[in-house]
Amino acid sequence: MLEWVPTRRTAADAAIASAVAIQASTSTERREHLISPPTLATRHRARAVIAAIGAALVLITGCGGNSQSGTTTSQPRTAPSHPSNWAAPLDTSAAAEKAGLPMLSQEMLSVHYHAHLDVIVDGQHITVPAQIGIDNIRKAISPLHSHDTTGIVHIESAKDIPFTLGQFFTEWGQPLTTQQVGPKTVSSGEVLRVYRNGAPVAGDPAALKFQAHNEIAVWVGPSNATPNVPTTYNFPAGL
Repeated sequence: MLEWVPTRRTAADAAIASAVAIQASTSTERREHLISPPTLATRHRARAVIAAIGAALVLITGCGGNSQSGTTTSQPRTAPSHPSNWAAPLDTSAAAEKAGLPMLSQEMLSVHYHAHLDVIVDGQHITVPAQIGIDNIRKAISPLHSHDTTGIVHIESAKDIPFTLGQFFTEWGQPLTTQQVGPKTVSSGEVLRVYRNGAPVAGDPAALKFQAHNEIAVWVGPSNATPNVPTTYNFPAGL
C-alpha cells in the first residue's frame, strides 16, 4: 500500500507538516500511556521530529519496498538536476483528470506492472520527477504514476486497459508531440524519436502504450545523429 507523506513543495513545508502530525500523535500517546516516564517520552518525540525533518527531504518508494535505481545496458543511470520548467505540476489531481485518469484512494493491484522511461534532450538526461500521479494533499493516486526519480513508471490498476506515454506526460504537466517534449521545441535540423527496448517507434509518440518491463526512451537531437539510447533497464527485485 502507498505510504502517504506530504507533497515535497519545499523542505520547510514538509518538515512543518510532519512535525505537526508528530505532535498530534505524541499527544495521543501521552493520554494512552500516562505511566511512561516523561524523560523517555521526550526523547522519543525529539527523535521523531528529527526524523520527520529528514524525511521531508526524502522521496517515497512504492509497491511495499525500497525502489533502487538500476542501470541501463548502454550507460550508467545518473539523474542530473533538470531545469525547473521540467517540474511536475502543483495540482496533481487536475493533471491526472486532464490525462483522463481517475484518482483513487489506494493502489489497485489487479493489474500491476512497470516500465522505465528515459528522456534525453540535446545529450542531457532529464530527471523524471517523483510522485507524478500522486496527490498527497488529497491522499489520492492515479493508476499511472511514479514514486521516485529513477524513471520507473508504475501501472497499478483495477482494469487491464491501455495506458499511454502521452497520459504520463500529461500527468507530468508536459507536452509530448513530434515537435515538442516538455519545454523543448524541436527546431530545424533536429528530430524527436521514441524507442522501445532500443527499437524505433514510428508515429505519434503520445500514443505509445506501456507494456511490462519496457525500456522507453524519448530522444531529441540532430536529425543526422545516431542516438545511443538504453535498450533495457535493470528493475529492482519484485518489480
